[in-house]
Amino acid sequence: MGTLFRDISRAIRAPLNKRDALKKLVRFHASSRSLEEIVDSGMNLSTHGLYRVDSVQKRSEILSLVKRVAALKPKNILEIGTCNGGTLFMWSNLASQKVVSCDLFKNHTRGELYAHFAPPQSGCVVKALVGDSHDPDFKQKVFQEFDGEKLDFLFIDGDHSEGGVRADFNDYKELVRVGGIIAFHDVIKNQPVPGNQVFNFWEPIKKQYRYEEFIDDKNQCGFGIGIVYV
Repeated sequence: MGTLFRDISRAIRAPLNKRDALKKLVRFHASSRSLEEIVDSGMNLSTHGLYRVDSVQKRSEILSLVKRVAALKPKNILEIGTCNGGTLFMWSNLASQKVVSCDLFKNHTRGELYAHFAPPQSGCVVKALVGDSHDPDFKQKVFQEFDGEKLDFLFIDGDHSEGGVRADFNDYKELVRVGGIIAFHDVIKNQPVPGNQVFNFWEPIKKQYRYEEFIDDKNQCGFGIGIVYV
């Protein structure tokens, strides 16, 4: 009953929350922003309900990643696993051509919001796709979105099982250009839930590439970002 009431309440407030979120994006894009401001807004845009935008990240870790991605002067970015859209917001403010979000759920209601993530003057298109990244038909849709263009950056933060991360890496790594970056979230061994198994994939794969790790505290529970250079 509580869940039903919450869903009805969110639906009723959705038009107001959407309008508020779009206004906040207009204000954000009214002036040039530093990487720190982009990260802080992606961490919490102070929007609500169905249009809530935030990110479950360690600030120091995601800021380090944003700096690496920004240094690429990226054109095209693919994100697998978008959740509340915080990191998608960050990538959308870095790319100059196209950002594609792949998520199982929320993109249905939030696609229009995501389309406003990029600064209007950048010309960047943000596209939200709904589906399972492991599905062959969905993979084909992703490839079609980039139409032969290579990615500068791929962020894998969806299925956190060892097999799921491996599948996303193997299925989409060919999209990334030489010199581009592939990043993984939650690479720390100590995780709050058993289903977070990224560490088991990360440890062997990093030995095959030039890599970096952004970890705020080696003793922390959860989080941690690993990147490999293609």
